[in-house]
This record gives sequence, C-alpha cells and structure tokens, in this order.
Amino acid sequence: MALARNTAKAIRRFIGLDINKTGHLEKWVSGLGGLAGILAISLISRQYLELPEAAWIVASMGATAVLLFAVPHGPLSQPWAVIGGHLVSAAIGVACARWIPHPLIAPAAAMGLAVGAMHYLRCIHPPGGATALTAVVGGSQLQAMGFDYVLTPVLLNALTIVGVAIAFNYPFPWRRYPAALITPRASGETEDQRGEDLSEKDLEAALEEMDSTIDVSGQDLAEIYRLARQHIVDRRLDPSQLKLGGCYSNGLYGDDWQVRQIIDMKQSKATPEDLLIYKVVAGAHRRRNGTASFADFARWASYEVFLNENSWQRREQGELAVSSPENSENKTDD
Repeated sequence: MALARNTAKAIRRFIGLDINKTGHLEKWVSGLGGLAGILAISLISRQYLELPEAAWIVASMGATAVLLFAVPHGPLSQPWAVIGGHLVSAAIGVACARWIPHPLIAPAAAMGLAVGAMHYLRCIHPPGGATALTAVVGGSQLQAMGFDYVLTPVLLNALTIVGVAIAFNYPFPWRRYPAALITPRASGETEDQRGEDLSEKDLEAALEEMDSTIDVSGQDLAEIYRLARQHIVDRRLDPSQLKLGGCYSNGLYGDDWQVRQIIDMKQSKATPEDLLIYKVVAGAHRRRNGTASFADFARWASYEVFLNENSWQRREQGELAVSSPENSENKTDD
C-alpha cells in the first residue's frame, strides 16, 4: 500500500495535479468572472465583425479571460501584459498578413516575431500569440481591416476585459486585480520564528492558505528562497575586508540609500566585536557620525564604493582607488 501511495503521489507531482488546491468559492468566482468577461467581449466584437470572424477574436480573448479570472495575480495576467501583448501581437500579425504572401511562412513569422516582441517589451501574454495568428488566418474580413484591426476590436477588447477584471475582482480582497491592489497581510512572525528555515511543505501550505491560483509551485518557491538566501551570503562582506578610509554602500535605493566612510578603526588583530567609527558621506543622514561593531557594519554594507566624478560606483575586487567624499552631497551610486 505504501508503494502504491508513493507511486500515485509521484505521478500527481509529475503531471502537476496537486498544484491547484483552491477552494470552491475561488473556483466559482473564477468561472463567473470568465462568463462576465467574455460576454462583454462578445457584445463588442459583434459590433465590428460578423461570425465567423468574430469567433476568432472571442477565442483569443477567451484565453485572456482564463488568466485574468483564474490567475489574476500572475505576471502574465497584469494589465500591461494583457494590453501590450495583444497590441504588439496584433500589429505584427497584420504586417505579416500584408507583406508575407506565403501561407505557411506568414503565420509562423507572426508567431515568432510576436513572442520576441513581447519579451523585449516585457508584456508576455500567451493569448497574444492567438491574436497574431488571427490576423493572418482569420479570414478575408479581418485581413481587409488592415491595421484598424489593432484598435478595433483588439485594443477595445483588451481594455474592456481588463476593466471587467478590475471591477469584478475588487469585491474579493484576496483576489483584487491588478496585483498592485492587493494589501499585504500583517506578519504574525515572532522573534523565535525569524531564524527558521522554510521547507517546501511550508511554502506549499502557504500557497494553499492563500486560496488563490498563483503561477508558481511550492518547489519553485523553495528554489527561489534557497537562491535568495545564497544571494545574501554571497554579497555579505567579511569584517576582515573593512579598511580605514573605505566607503561602503548599503545597496538600497531612494531615501534609504546611504554611503558610510570608516574614519577610525582598529587595524591589527581586530575581532568582529571590536568597534569602528564611521561618517555618513552620502544619502540619508549625511554628515552624521556613528559607531558599529565590525560584524554589524559588514552586515549593513552591501559593497565598497568610490566617488567617480559625480557618482558613487561599486568598487570591483582588486581596484585601488580611495576617493575623498567631502563634496558628495546629492550623489547616487550606480
């Protein structure tokens, strides 16, 4: 029996059967959202196209509806992905239909170019591929529209379904769309819990508790978490690398960015617990002095920097310049 259970579990994991564990309410809300979105799209498409051409457009937007109402927080579902992905793909599809006469090369080129363009414009949206293909193989009425196809019905439909998704998902706080409207939940983490490592089962349990389809698995999150922890270790300075006169940045941005210069320290046989004195030479609290242990300063610092004309730049290993920071007000590091 144990062998059969393990085999069944391995098969479910291999085919991805256990990834979506949302509750019944989430499933019904997703379905009703898809109904509302496609109903609006169908009404608009019928105004500009007649069947069967309208059916091509509705099919393309049907795939978009799945993403917006079943996976509203996924990166492929966000407004720029939806609108930009459909627009650029529609324009490429029309261009290929018009200027590539070969019936096999035109749709293939439309798909390939659309995928590449969505990558570069950071608006990857899988249904955009269908929009590009529709412009090529969707029939004479669509081809006769030329680049008008990009605006009506494609842009109009994209704006409509995004608007429906925003309005429909808003009453449900856990699935508001776009993802920027989600209010982060307050952390109940205690001091004792902060140092504990997360397991893949912990991450999967957290995904299940969110009760929303997210386009990532517990295994993916575990790998992301491992890499993030490794990144912290890799970028951490060793206290023994700190040097008198050296300038160090915390690597943050905006109001949190800061550069500190070590102005006094023990230079021989220093231990991580020994104290050093630093001066803030750029960023928040400029001109203030402070003290910190070697270990605490190394944990704060992301990397050493130097002043190059008007900007703070990261010092690579082996570089030997030490610059004076006295005139560094309002500078930023790269």
